[in-house]
Amino acid sequence: MRSLYLTVLLAMLVTLSVSLAVFVAISDRVTKQYIHPVFEAMDELELESARNAWEASGISGLAAYVERLNHHFGTAHYILNAQGVDLVSGQNRADLLPSHETAFRGWTKRGYLVTHRSSDGLYWLVAVDPRQPGGWSFSPYYGLVVGVTGLLCCLAAVFVVLPIRRVTAVVERFGHGDLSVRANMKRKDEIGALARSFDAMAERMETLVMSERRLLQDISHELRSPLTRLKLAIRLTRTAADPNVALDRVQRETDRITTLVSEIVEMTRMEGDPHAHKMEPLSLGQVMQEAVEDCGVEAQLYRGCGIRVDGRLTGEVSGNRELLRRAVENVLRNAIHYSPERGSVDVRLAENQHGATITIRDYGPGVPSELLLQVFEPFFRVEEARDGDSGGIGLGLSIAKRAVRLHQGTIRAQNAFPGLQVEIALPTVQPASEQQREDQAGAGSL
Repeated sequence: MRSLYLTVLLAMLVTLSVSLAVFVAISDRVTKQYIHPVFEAMDELELESARNAWEASGISGLAAYVERLNHHFGTAHYILNAQGVDLVSGQNRADLLPSHETAFRGWTKRGYLVTHRSSDGLYWLVAVDPRQPGGWSFSPYYGLVVGVTGLLCCLAAVFVVLPIRRVTAVVERFGHGDLSVRANMKRKDEIGALARSFDAMAERMETLVMSERRLLQDISHELRSPLTRLKLAIRLTRTAADPNVALDRVQRETDRITTLVSEIVEMTRMEGDPHAHKMEPLSLGQVMQEAVEDCGVEAQLYRGCGIRVDGRLTGEVSGNRELLRRAVENVLRNAIHYSPERGSVDVRLAENQHGATITIRDYGPGVPSELLLQVFEPFFRVEEARDGDSGGIGLGLSIAKRAVRLHQGTIRAQNAFPGLQVEIALPTVQPASEQQREDQAGAGSL
């Protein structure tokens, strides 16, 4: 923090120093080019008036004129001849004259000295102000500079350093494990943007960490039961009269563990880098047709039910074919699982200029309304039993949700009375050829 204060202070001092140097340079240039010529013209006029007084009235006239000059300007004026002799007092004041210049204006040991020679070189006007500038004559200006610098440093501390310290403290607390801490800064400048970026990052990190913790807890819970049963089946295999029955049990539990691991890997892969998935234009209608055909066989074989499709999709989406097909299949399989025997699953397809909507409905028991927001959470199942005998492992809809989000879409569930209805909305990319056909049709109708 000290270094930042020092940097701000040095920056201000350098700025003030450069500004002072520039001001002095500009002032000196203006003085030499504009002010000095004006004063030299005045000196020439005074010297000409003194010369006229000397030539018209002699010493008395010149002395009276010099006295008036001294009275008006508060300095000592002398009119000298070419040799430096005072025409009024007769004293030799050649030491006041410059050696090579015809005019001089500046500070000397005698005080502030002004000399000006007539154009013919016969006379000199000399003015001497014996007052010397004191060592502390500029102290008020020094104090003003120091005060302004101190005030600017205080303002910098309040508006720059202190907010940075606050963000640093928040970052340190977050680094020490307080994931809920936020900067909550409303500034509109770069520091405010930094704080808001950190808040967004912290929010995302907290969500990910909490999600990972819940996922680990759910995984440990899900693995505990099949592993326990697997150990028991292995033990029974060693002593059972019919080892094949025990081996079948081992096979079933092994398949469940394999399925669980596969689903977890799939979900973790989708939660990774979104750019790792290759996105390309896809025909949404073809993806739906493949998913319905694959799931239709399973529905007929295991539940004796069918899948009824209403509508068609002609648009395209930018996405990953495997992820998108997997999302639709997971929703369909969930609907098939909860459909009554010999029942049906309804699929309604619709699209407009903004996107496509896929609605999948079963005629099963539905979901309690207070649990509708949880059906897309990992390992969630409506049944209280979590041994997997009554259904899957609770990752199908969670994987579907992640896949849909990767495609910039939304997914939601609601009760249809009877049954559960899941709606998937995806943004579509209108093919150029389709757009051209629409334009041509519209032009023909006109």
